[in-house]
Amino acid sequence: MPRCRWAGATVVAWLGLAASLAAADRPNILFVFTDDQAPWALGISGHPHARTPVLDRLFREGAWLKSCFTTTPVCSPSRAALMTGRYGTEVGITDWLHPRREPKHGLAAGTPTWPRLLQQAGYRTALVGKWHLGLTDAQHPTRFGYGHFYGFRGGGTRPKDAVLEVDGTTVKVPGLLPDVLTSEAIRWISREDPRPFLLSLHYRAPHSPWLPVAEEDWEPFAGLDPTLPHPDYPDLDTRRVKRMTREYLASMKSVDRNVGRLLAVLRSHGLERETVVIYSSDHGYNMGHNGIFHKGNGHWVLKNPPPAVPNIPRGQRPNMYDHSLRVPTAIRWPGVVRSGLTLDQTISNLDFFPTILAIAGVSLPPGTQQRGRSFLPLLKGEQMEWQNDLFAQYDTKHQSRTSMRMYRTRRWKLVRDFLNPGRDEMFDLRKDPGETSNLLKKSTPAVQMIRDRLSDKLVARMRAIKDPALSRQPAGKPKKQTRSTR
Repeated sequence: MPRCRWAGATVVAWLGLAASLAAADRPNILFVFTDDQAPWALGISGHPHARTPVLDRLFREGAWLKSCFTTTPVCSPSRAALMTGRYGTEVGITDWLHPRREPKHGLAAGTPTWPRLLQQAGYRTALVGKWHLGLTDAQHPTRFGYGHFYGFRGGGTRPKDAVLEVDGTTVKVPGLLPDVLTSEAIRWISREDPRPFLLSLHYRAPHSPWLPVAEEDWEPFAGLDPTLPHPDYPDLDTRRVKRMTREYLASMKSVDRNVGRLLAVLRSHGLERETVVIYSSDHGYNMGHNGIFHKGNGHWVLKNPPPAVPNIPRGQRPNMYDHSLRVPTAIRWPGVVRSGLTLDQTISNLDFFPTILAIAGVSLPPGTQQRGRSFLPLLKGEQMEWQNDLFAQYDTKHQSRTSMRMYRTRRWKLVRDFLNPGRDEMFDLRKDPGETSNLLKKSTPAVQMIRDRLSDKLVARMRAIKDPALSRQPAGKPKKQTRSTR
């Protein structure tokens, strides 16, 4: 018979809680997290070729957070910020964790996380899929609040017949990875248990390699001649971008189909109305936008890339573009969050920590430091003051060496590279939402005044979190731009 939480209040005593918890008073939480997914890769966003009917419906049935961003546009520090509500520099994870160069580096033992707090509050918890916050046993997901783990600790595995950790043992699991992970998530949800659940389902799709996918996911794109965002970008390798676009969208369709499987199980088990479904991604993605592909550690996709410059090899284009930072996010909570709600406030992945605690009715323990703000009142349609500026950071250290810091308002964006000041950029997002014209290349007194104001705010935020990049270069005027900012 399906699992039933609503048939009477189940009282749970858990790990020294001051009071008993009525499980029926707390919603289930299903957090679906994709990898490398840009908001543009959804039908609801207006992409002419995306095939995401399930996700489009999910975004319409709840709140669509149109201005949701990550604070670091690459896997590991983004995931660390999600788990801890703190910036990557605060938890010592500033770039993706390289399994060969830093096999013992990861999230420090004892770091407070919201899954751990939910577990202590009586939730049964599981992570299915990608972790990428440390390979050692001390950094295992079960040390940070997940009672069950099925997936892979590192950043990558095959899209088919992947090597996964299953019941503590590493084995090759036959099948396509999105299907395999979804089947495990369904199996775990279907267990008889009176407690509310937290399930984090972390797909690796649509991270490359994108193929193979199921035939039904590939069929709509096999012969597609896709429309490109910047088809006239000088020297763009159009053929390559079109091929990658087909494969990327097919991978996204595999996610959409599998999320449909999962949501159908919630309905069949009678859990739909008492489950909060959160959908998001670790960062965005570029696919020919501004002549690059990939994320914050972007790569030129040109036939003849610009030459190397100090700290940045040929072919690399580290960046803090909105297409790298913005993440597709929706939250469905029947009876609480109004269908069709659109939030335009600037929200970051830091804000999930306090928001999820508020959803679950769990208090933040005294002395726990986190940087996020609960946006639950916004989800409920309540009026509240909200600061819409965004600070982000990224120290690249594998393909290139940069120390990028970004301050974004609704209109302006300033990017400073504290290791390579000649790469500083500023954009007028209202007139130039595609970030195609760096205003610092032809700076005027008016531009300089705005630049200085944004830089003051950026440095103030860095000081507040004791950002180590402050010691790398003193605040000052930007130097002459190099071709690497093309």
